[in-house]
Amino acid sequence: MKKTTLLIMAAGIGSRFGGGIKQLEPVGLHDEIIMDYSIHDAIEAGFNKIIFVIRKDIESDFRERIGNRIEAVCGKKGVEVAYAFQDLNDIPAEVPAGRTKPWGTGQAVLAAKDEIHEPFMVINADDYYGKEAYRQMHDWLVVDHADNAIAMAGFILKNTLSDNGGVTRGVCKVEEGHTHVIDVVETGNIVKTVDESGVVGASADGVKLDPDSYVSMNMWGFPAEEGCAPVFLKVLEEEFRTFFEKDVPENPLKAEYLLPTLIGGLIRGEKYTVKVLETKDKWFGVTYKEDKEAVMESFKKLISDGLYQEELYSDL
Repeated sequence: MKKTTLLIMAAGIGSRFGGGIKQLEPVGLHDEIIMDYSIHDAIEAGFNKIIFVIRKDIESDFRERIGNRIEAVCGKKGVEVAYAFQDLNDIPAEVPAGRTKPWGTGQAVLAAKDEIHEPFMVINADDYYGKEAYRQMHDWLVVDHADNAIAMAGFILKNTLSDNGGVTRGVCKVEEGHTHVIDVVETGNIVKTVDESGVVGASADGVKLDPDSYVSMNMWGFPAEEGCAPVFLKVLEEEFRTFFEKDVPENPLKAEYLLPTLIGGLIRGEKYTVKVLETKDKWFGVTYKEDKEAVMESFKKLISDGLYQEELYSDL
């Protein structure tokens, strides 16, 4: 079987969660965290390598909370586990005075470049994506594609909103037929709206958005020849240097190197194509502390509906 990697970006500071490590919050019946379900679904779909991208300062807590347990589970299944570390100072320039946070999802992937020698998928640590997206992404990655091809799990905007505040999403434009993305615009402060008849909508800073539009949830797939690093990693590294030349001088304390922004530019420049892998699954995640109770109830329902066992890994 062709080797495929799941890269989990878990280095986020979690500022909207009150400074805690939100990726490590328990949400399952037996103290599982969201990452447990992501890893379960990825292994079930056929992924056979896991890379955690974390910060060095949370390594001990991370290994104690999930890393050691996942290594034991993966060891029984023949799934490799590796770690990479996202570091504020690991950049092709000097760190601006006063900068305290890492440089975003693009840098997170670059932190793991030495560990990636096969097709890989990227996800956020604190998002639940559902089983369908993992199956579709794995099936796409094990087939040969051009070096400039990318796949994106296409979630429906109204299925990805929080009841407790604004969220950031890569809002997509797709061609007729809904097969390929023609633009991605990273859009912040998207809030859920509900009209008098109960229909869910969305707006960003007062501007209405199409609630049925596709959005990126940072679930991307990148092809590679077996045993080779994906070509995309070279592009990611080159564009990181450009980011420090153009974007950082304008906003040195807050500029972020984000995958949706980069990929949107590559699409507009006709350098890459992005295949939409549509999923109707409902996203949920712990963006805010207030989200946690609803997420816990969602996992209880998934278990009662038979999608997961109470002992999560017992069916692998």
